[in-house]
Amino acid sequence: MRILERKGKETAREYAFRVIKENIISLDLVPGSMVSENVLAEEMGVSRTPVREAFIELSKLKVIEIYPQKGSYISLIDSDLVEEARFVRLVLERAMVETACDVATEEDLFKLEENLRLQEFYLGNPAQDKQLQLDNEFHELIFGIGNKTITYDLLGGILTHFDRARRLSLNVIKDSKIIADHRALLDAIKAKDSVTAQDMVTKHLCRYKVDEKELKERYPSYFKK
Repeated sequence: MRILERKGKETAREYAFRVIKENIISLDLVPGSMVSENVLAEEMGVSRTPVREAFIELSKLKVIEIYPQKGSYISLIDSDLVEEARFVRLVLERAMVETACDVATEEDLFKLEENLRLQEFYLGNPAQDKQLQLDNEFHELIFGIGNKTITYDLLGGILTHFDRARRLSLNVIKDSKIIADHRALLDAIKAKDSVTAQDMVTKHLCRYKVDEKELKERYPSYFKK
């Protein structure tokens, strides 16, 4: 498991939740694997209680399964939950790019361009977690343009399922396709072309569906049957 740096005002429970969730998304905690409160607590340098609390919260998100007297396990990837998360994000993001086409400022466009240049920089590097982070930040910036950052934060729970699938799909989908989607989307926002922007968001968020069969063939043990 990758241990992240603790933020200044983070409580032990918040820290444990964030670290475990990020490791679930990055697949460092493998779908179907058993996880120990004691082991994770020791690795993170916290007591067992905040880890137990984090497990309970993550079980509510359906990414950890807790079996009394048996142990806790990282949930297998559930295609139905992935699709539900993708659907919610698509509906909201189509609305957000339409708004961005109307109200994006030069500063907003600069931030999107800066993010995209970083994505291009990391394209030739084996840094898939960084790619996913920058991808998420790109879309978060779009929500910010429409002053809907709280909405984006509220998506965090259900998007865990979609993000796991997206992280896995980076092994199949060429990064250049994802970056090309972002470039076309940014160009559409710059041109205030909301129709093209919405079409690009739809295409971008449907890439996982195109590769789902191949992902299941390559990683059958990761998916719920």
